[in-house]
Amino acid sequence: MKNAIIIHGMPSKEEYESSGGNFCATQHWIPWLEKELTERGFSVNLPEMPSPYDPKYEKWKNTFESFDITPKTILIGHSAGAGFIVRWLSENKVDVGQVVLVAPWSDPTKEYTKDMFEFTIDPDLIYRCEKLTIIYSIDDDEGVIKSVDELKVVFPTAVFDEFLDKGHFTLEDLGTVEFPEILKVLAL
Repeated sequence: MKNAIIIHGMPSKEEYESSGGNFCATQHWIPWLEKELTERGFSVNLPEMPSPYDPKYEKWKNTFESFDITPKTILIGHSAGAGFIVRWLSENKVDVGQVVLVAPWSDPTKEYTKDMFEFTIDPDLIYRCEKLTIIYSIDDDEGVIKSVDELKVVFPTAVFDEFLDKGHFTLEDLGTVEFPEILKVLAL
């Protein structure tokens, strides 16, 4: 069976606690995308990453690796979840299916996370993906734009899907839980 893993970003502690500890399955466009992928025959995993408001790489890695990751697995990450996927793929030389990074953030100033993004991006990881797409909006915050700029340098042949007015691709910025542009990227 085809599978997809969607990794959420880094909420504030208050935002996480208000979700009742079910952040990934309730936030922004993620539940909508899960439904859309499930209807298309995918098994979709929405891992709740440990203490997402204070992410620790090893803990996120252990949670992530509890799922089947095959050469056909689609990996989708939002914000810090996208940064996590880049690190995991840089440190684990495995083949995967499509990789979609939405508003990728890797804490370029290193002021918010302690060890989460202490790594070197492997430029060869693009060759272990069926397709690498980075979705971002130019009206997002400076940290995301810096993270995207770094990815542009390392992965000049990746697909960069730029928007003008989607902010951080949150419910507040999109004004809806639907995110049909990601289905176009996935060609589904």
